[in-house]
Amino acid sequence: MLLTGIRQMRMQDLPAPEITSDTDVLLRMAAVGVCGSDIHYYLSGRIGSQVVQYPYLVGHECAGTVEKIGDRVSRVKVGDRVAVDPAMPCWQCDQCKIGRHHTCRKLRFLGCPGQADGCLSEYLLMPETSCFPIRRKMSFEQAVLSEPLAIGVYAARRSVALPGTAVGVLGVGPIGMSALLAAKAQGPGRIYATDKIDQRLALARRAGADWTGNPAAQDVVAEISAAEPLLLDVVFECCGDQEALDQAVDLLKPGGKLVLVGIPTVDRVSFLMDPLRRKELCIQNIRRQVDCVQPTLDAINTGQIEVDFMVTHRFGFEQTQQAFELVAGYQDGVMKAVIGFDTH
Repeated sequence: MLLTGIRQMRMQDLPAPEITSDTDVLLRMAAVGVCGSDIHYYLSGRIGSQVVQYPYLVGHECAGTVEKIGDRVSRVKVGDRVAVDPAMPCWQCDQCKIGRHHTCRKLRFLGCPGQADGCLSEYLLMPETSCFPIRRKMSFEQAVLSEPLAIGVYAARRSVALPGTAVGVLGVGPIGMSALLAAKAQGPGRIYATDKIDQRLALARRAGADWTGNPAAQDVVAEISAAEPLLLDVVFECCGDQEALDQAVDLLKPGGKLVLVGIPTVDRVSFLMDPLRRKELCIQNIRRQVDCVQPTLDAINTGQIEVDFMVTHRFGFEQTQQAFELVAGYQDGVMKAVIGFDTH
């Protein structure tokens, strides 16, 4: 399913990918999630310096079944059901050698222009290091959700150090919800969640938020400050919105941490330096995740984190553009739309 222009897609038959490396794994797709970054490409054709050259194949949240493997593959076997880490590091550069393979100098990422085609296709070729076998009891949808949830797990690991931490999550779309779930699993204190979509706030309460508020209808800074007079230890900004960034600075206590997880639609954001400096706030950017896929799958398997409720809409492969339009327009209280393939 190819992007052919702004808000334009078409289905096209292409040759199935062939194994060319002895560590390649050929996957038959079972499910693909629609991510906010996919929607950036759908609506504007770019994210920052990453510009789409049409036609282009997007998508990076996926799970499927192993069809073929290269001669040296030992991690999976034919017939295995797998979750996919969309990142394909080189494992040789300075970043990879110090454990930062999420900022690999030669990183290839599914559905990222100039790096690799996406996964909105019946078949996908991946290196074995990106393939994580899943248990029979895990659904393909849960495996798909492990991708955004791993980002939340990574963000929480970078910021929620102690039980009793007061946490804010500004924007509870799929990434914000993932941060909320991961923070809750680490045992913080109270969690405050905001969003402009009331249906998402209802899901946030179900996920464990102690307080929710809609900034379009109420003064969320005043209400959270009244409930937490010492203010918050950590705020996850998950919508990439300037207003939310300003709210985060106001909500953080001195020495607090602002965790930037959302991707802004603009090239530049700003901060008021006086409160930022006087509070000595720490700003932590989150770049996807590192070494959190298996721990995330384990958390789903054990029931430590429950994710099924995040899938609010399901579509067939031929309905992909309908799914993208739904997510792009924040229609019908959508949290996560998943595209399913005929796997017979």
